[in-house]
Amino acid sequence: MVLSLVLEAVIGIAVVAAILVDVFLAVVVPRRAPTIGRQARVSSHIIPRLWKVWRAIGLRLNSTERREAFLGMFGSLSVILLLVAWAAGLILGYGLILDAVRAQIKPEPENLGAALYFAGVSMLTIGFGDVVPVGGAARLTSLVAAASGLGLFALVITFVFTLYGSFQRREVAVVVLEAGAGAPPSGVNLLETYALLGIVGDLPRVFADWQAWAADIMDSHLAYPILAYFRSSHDGDSWISSLGAVMDAATLVLTTLEDGPHGWAKLYRTVGGHCLEDLVLAFRLDVEPDVGLERSEFDEARLRLERAGYKLRDPDESWTMFARLRSEYAGRVNALAHYWASPPAQWIGDRSPLRFRRVHHQPRLGAAPAPNPASDGR
Repeated sequence: MVLSLVLEAVIGIAVVAAILVDVFLAVVVPRRAPTIGRQARVSSHIIPRLWKVWRAIGLRLNSTERREAFLGMFGSLSVILLLVAWAAGLILGYGLILDAVRAQIKPEPENLGAALYFAGVSMLTIGFGDVVPVGGAARLTSLVAAASGLGLFALVITFVFTLYGSFQRREVAVVVLEAGAGAPPSGVNLLETYALLGIVGDLPRVFADWQAWAADIMDSHLAYPILAYFRSSHDGDSWISSLGAVMDAATLVLTTLEDGPHGWAKLYRTVGGHCLEDLVLAFRLDVEPDVGLERSEFDEARLRLERAGYKLRDPDESWTMFARLRSEYAGRVNALAHYWASPPAQWIGDRSPLRFRRVHHQPRLGAAPAPNPASDGR
């Protein structure tokens, strides 16, 4: 009997320790958790598995509006589910400990359910007074439960503010990009719009801003992976597609344009490529090694850029360089777009499983609309 009570207490302590470690790594530590820590965390298993089910249900919805609304709820809902899972885990752990020392509680709990009730009352600091700890171990457990309960809710509130602050920073840049790149965004649209408006000189600032944006994404989304599940709030927009579109624009500058901010484009590609690589590794996504685009699509992009006023390199040379450089990141962008079911965009997310209606692109001044090869939901 004594041995079983000791075992019950040990299991309870282990459960409490596991939950507190998970909360510490998920909320307090501002960096990606170590591999061993991720494997032992409750949140690292709950959220990805729940997302697969949620995503599968969402993809079955025929209406674009309903699907986007359904998928868009997951990020906020997952925060609430994490809080519930953490609180339930702590109540279970403290309940096991209190059940093991039931002789130190008056009235003595009749069963595990009664011990869980006292653990919940202690952790939520309700204090009905109908159950009182009289022994040292029971008193210590109830005090620790109360302290951890207060700490948990305080940390989660802080966590929510941190998440929404990072989300807003991310989405402001995505919405601003829409003015030049369209929705869904396109690297060709971005370069074309800036040329037609006579503000090509501002492209270095665009690449510099998005270099900082990519670094912020890499830092925040690896430290708090749940951020990646927060969907962009505007139809046709996606932070993944935006990242890929600016990568396309930078690659076009480096391989196709004679003039242009080559230095800033290269710097952005370095940080953006690093961001994509770390995201794919962090979420353990499978990358298709051979994801590219057709030569006809590239030639169409060249024609649009030429009409916009850019001086272009030799077609064959630029195609060879573009295909090689784009192959370094295209598979990663598509893996991210597929996993989060991002709205398909030109050249980005062309493996998307979505049945997505054609989204109106930002009109390009002085240019005929170009088809979006991916918007048919391939």
